[in-house]
Amino acid sequence: MKEKYQNLLAEFEGVVSGHRDGHGFILRDDGQPDVYLPPNEMRAVLHKDRVKARVVRQDRRGRPEGRVTEIIERSATPIIGRLLQEGGVWLVAPEDKRYGQDVLIPKGATGSAKPGQVVVVELTEPPALYGQPVGRVKEVLGDIDDPGMEIEIAVRKYGVPHEFSDAAMAQSRALPDKVRPADKRQRVDLTDVPLVTIDGEDARDFDDAVYCEPARVGRSKGWRLLVAIADVSHYVETGSAIDIDAYDRATSVYFPRRVIPMLPEKLSNGLCSLNPEVERLCMVCDMLITAKGDIHAYQFYPAVMFSHGRLTYTEVAAILQNTRGPEAQQRKPLVPHLLNLYDAYRALLAARERRGAVDFETTETQIVCDESGRIEKIVPRTRNEAHRLIEESMLAANVCSAEFISQSKHHGLFRVHEGPTPEKLETLRQYLKALGVHHNVSDEPRPSEFQELAHATQDRPDAQQIHQMLLRSMQQAIYTPENMGHFGLAFEAYTHFTSPIRRYPDLLVHRVIKAVLAGGKYQLPVLPTPGEAQAKLAKRLAARSAGAADKARKPKASADTLGWQAAGLHCSANERRADEASRDVEAWLKCKYMRERLGEEYSGVVTAATTFGLFVTLDSLYVEGLVHITELGGEYFRYDEARQELRGER
Repeated sequence: MKEKYQNLLAEFEGVVSGHRDGHGFILRDDGQPDVYLPPNEMRAVLHKDRVKARVVRQDRRGRPEGRVTEIIERSATPIIGRLLQEGGVWLVAPEDKRYGQDVLIPKGATGSAKPGQVVVVELTEPPALYGQPVGRVKEVLGDIDDPGMEIEIAVRKYGVPHEFSDAAMAQSRALPDKVRPADKRQRVDLTDVPLVTIDGEDARDFDDAVYCEPARVGRSKGWRLLVAIADVSHYVETGSAIDIDAYDRATSVYFPRRVIPMLPEKLSNGLCSLNPEVERLCMVCDMLITAKGDIHAYQFYPAVMFSHGRLTYTEVAAILQNTRGPEAQQRKPLVPHLLNLYDAYRALLAARERRGAVDFETTETQIVCDESGRIEKIVPRTRNEAHRLIEESMLAANVCSAEFISQSKHHGLFRVHEGPTPEKLETLRQYLKALGVHHNVSDEPRPSEFQELAHATQDRPDAQQIHQMLLRSMQQAIYTPENMGHFGLAFEAYTHFTSPIRRYPDLLVHRVIKAVLAGGKYQLPVLPTPGEAQAKLAKRLAARSAGAADKARKPKASADTLGWQAAGLHCSANERRADEASRDVEAWLKCKYMRERLGEEYSGVVTAATTFGLFVTLDSLYVEGLVHITELGGEYFRYDEARQELRGER
């Protein structure tokens, strides 16, 4: 009893997360369960404020309820919304409904904004228990229906850097337009090797090129597989202005009709991109693949290459299907190499199946927009053999990179995907049991167990929902200097090497490999202190692994290790940021798309059940939306968490 009382009195720190219904939560820094804040507690705080609080009671649903004792730091994130005039009073209604209060704008602080326009607001007075926040218009974005407005809002809402610094642009302009003779020194000349790129029709930056030929592996048949990756590290020096901007972004962000690149366009679409019929610098992973799909040997080296073709997935799939068809006739000199590549891919795929890597067939969609930015249609992305061929080639190069760094004992960033937590595992077991799926999942499951489950349930009508639950039971993949393997892919060590134009971790991996090849050590620059998202992620990861740490106390990390940990956290957090911004834009576009179809009827599949309703994905439109519980009729519905269903009771 005394301990419980002390826990109630104990203060903790965290970040406020608002809810559109007026209440909120505190996401605790220590990784403990989130604390509920009732609407009256949310009056003096805003979404993303950092606070100190304590638990005062349990609410009716058994959740810990908190009281804010101190506001440590107000969020610096600007608020985006529409400028409105009501009864002679100017105010901005936030687009993000997690900000539960409108912002009052004094008459002289509206700038050039007109009523109804979307603006960016800077707060001049925070909210108080009995007073609304006050602010001034900092930037006018335009009218709500302007083309691309959803992207302009998202990049500011999520703090996505979208303008390069003057120093980075000046440095970019000073770079050459082509590979110079001096750049080729101490590089393997691969210009006669018919390397090709295989990408989507709308791709503009080409990170990777491939080539394959038959080879002897011992006394058996096999293949020599070359994966050539753009050598970004040759042009982007550690600590340079371009490097600082690239680290800040950590990834390119992809929206329908627009890309916010990690690197200036001169590099991403020009000097670094493996464009056809021009010389380009590259880092090569040169592998020997056995007939069973095992990587028998590999080596890394810097090279200069000449892309012999910019191929598309559709084109390569057609060639593989019909080697006498029109596509094959147009690429006749390349067809034998593509067939070699296909044979090596089939061997790698067989090895993947033996490992038991998890492979769920999920439907991904592509939004097709017209010139004004409106959705024309939403179509499923179809993955063909060419997609899978490139994927397996990239996986092989990434595995070699991870093994190379591990064996060198050098710090680097691994792509780590841990198995399910005990809590998520128990939820999954209860769900499968409730559905009558008699398939045991062990306490420390292997990836093959999940793959067997996917195969065993693939013909059920609720297969998609089961596979979604399997996915949700897994942890998110992160970047970290500590190698803990990749559960989903069933690899003991894995990293990202193949996309340095659009991912900063890949650029770091290239620098490490180059340093090791030169017999040296790569020294991370002094990177900015991790921000709020990274700090929150770090605390949660630390809390998650606290049990293991208690069992085996680790020695205090060196400054070098801490630097790599900070880089991993930063890249992981910014990967999440990019995903959230992209999802936000897609949701916005889909809402506008469906607004034109109000009153029409569609068939769909229930993809999730919650306490407040059902999520349904429409069959022909591939749009998911909520059917609120109040729209399900007059029955009383009880939510069954184990079965993930709403059951009506008359």
